[in-house]
Amino acid sequence: MWIARMRVLRRLLKRYREAKKIDRHLYHELYLKAKGNVFKNKRVLMEFIHKKKAEKARSKMLSDQAEARRTKVKESRKRREERQALKKQEMLAAYEAEDAAPVKEAPAKK
Repeated sequence: MWIARMRVLRRLLKRYREAKKIDRHLYHELYLKAKGNVFKNKRVLMEFIHKKKAEKARSKMLSDQAEARRTKVKESRKRREERQALKKQEMLAAYEAEDAAPVKEAPAKK
């Protein structure tokens, strides 16, 4: 009975791997779990595979969102620094122009 179940589970894993539904890393992990008597039948194994794939897709989506957020923040920080540098240059130019202009003295009071 046990060997028949093993053959069914291993056959399913082999088909899923060949159809590219699971990668070789997940295949190996599931093969060892099947050998260790974790899955009592084919349906339980299929549910586990779907759950693992959904979990992997969710983690990938979250990591992509985090990466997008990081790049957005980095770009906004870069723009802000450029804006501040430009403003600083303008202020320095204005002060230099003010210092370079001849200062007219107010007429002395009598």
